[in-house]
Amino acid sequence: MREIVSLHIGQAGIQIGNACWELYCLEHGILPDGTKNPDVKDTDSMPSTFFLETGGGKFVPRTVLVDLEETVVDEVRKGRFKNLFHPESLISHREDASNNYARGHYTVGKELIDPVLERIRKVTDHCDGLQGFFVFHSFGGGTGSGLGALLLEHLGRDYGKKSKFEFAVYPASTIATAVVEPYNSVLTTHATMDQADCTFMVDNEAIYRICRDKLNVDRPNYSNLNRMIAQVVSSITLSLRFSGSLNVDLTEFQTNLVPFPRIHFPLISYAPILAHSRALHEQSTVSEITAGCFESSSQMLQCEPTSGKYMACCLLYRGDVIPKDVNNVILKFKASSTIQFVDWCPTGFKIGINHKAAVVVPDSEVAAAQRSLCMLTNTTSISEVWRRLDIKFDLMFAKRAFVHWYVGEGMEEGEFSEAREDLAALEKDYMEVDAESIADEADEY
Repeated sequence: MREIVSLHIGQAGIQIGNACWELYCLEHGILPDGTKNPDVKDTDSMPSTFFLETGGGKFVPRTVLVDLEETVVDEVRKGRFKNLFHPESLISHREDASNNYARGHYTVGKELIDPVLERIRKVTDHCDGLQGFFVFHSFGGGTGSGLGALLLEHLGRDYGKKSKFEFAVYPASTIATAVVEPYNSVLTTHATMDQADCTFMVDNEAIYRICRDKLNVDRPNYSNLNRMIAQVVSSITLSLRFSGSLNVDLTEFQTNLVPFPRIHFPLISYAPILAHSRALHEQSTVSEITAGCFESSSQMLQCEPTSGKYMACCLLYRGDVIPKDVNNVILKFKASSTIQFVDWCPTGFKIGINHKAAVVVPDSEVAAAQRSLCMLTNTTSISEVWRRLDIKFDLMFAKRAFVHWYVGEGMEEGEFSEAREDLAALEKDYMEVDAESIADEADEY
């Protein structure tokens, strides 16, 4: 079996985890106590990728949830799914990281890393053929950034050849939960650059807009946002959990989406996102949901896709979709000038089709769709996310504002400059990909 171990770090990581496991259970017909729902008969389901089935017929998530303070983990311990998770997989500490990367990485986080690694070892011992890890965390918080980076470093050392995928909440352009988010995010991006094989980024503002504009939720809360993220994670992992006509394996994602090791940050889009009021009289065609995914309003991260060029595009269809319709749509998009690929990657499209239609949580604002699409694109336009972040970092670091809090936790000031230089290099990497393409176009004339 090809198992995946999910690691949820810090408040954002755990709360996204809650939404994901809630959805996985619904999709696989698993009840909140881990037993199989006798009313659900699904022959295509492969829950063992994400769940360990015990001798007593109980399904236990292959996961570890970690936070440096107890509040969020205690909510899981006392919540609706308290009997789903193995109690030893819920790990918390007494003091939090105070939005400080250095506390999560060097001081408080260091106290917790050994028990976390030991628990991960026990979870992986129950895997016959571990495929890799999914790490869920935010880049802006202290635990998600610092402990998340520390954990990825250890995973790289202990499980070198295994795939490591990040689902990262990146700081939004206008909404901030902490003043020092730019520091934490730049430090984490640098620390995890060589550790993660592929990083799927989302920002709360983009998903907030989706909930507000498409689902008519006036004041979206984290539960709304996390359930939206869970739908995306479900689509990305669907072919690992259900057999389909065109399955996409984890290593295939890397091969098709990551042309160079550092250029590993795909942009996620999802369509259709329908409120219940619209779903009653709307069923989108394959052509409509594909066109919908190329609109910036369907993106999980704020950037302008038309400002850059595509290096790769992975289209993950689910539900009532037939290959002929997909082929016709792809031919239409290739013929139009809607999307521009870099010239060294002329084909660019990777297709996945799975006939398991999207499932929604009963009290969710999102309506179930007959067919849906999750699109993953590697595009040079994503570099504007770092450009925005770097400007904020520079404004604070020029005054050395808040730096003493990090140095006081044993971090050297030089690490700030080193991390900032790495992000400047990352921006340059993306510019060069774009520039090479422009230069080649000029040569053609």
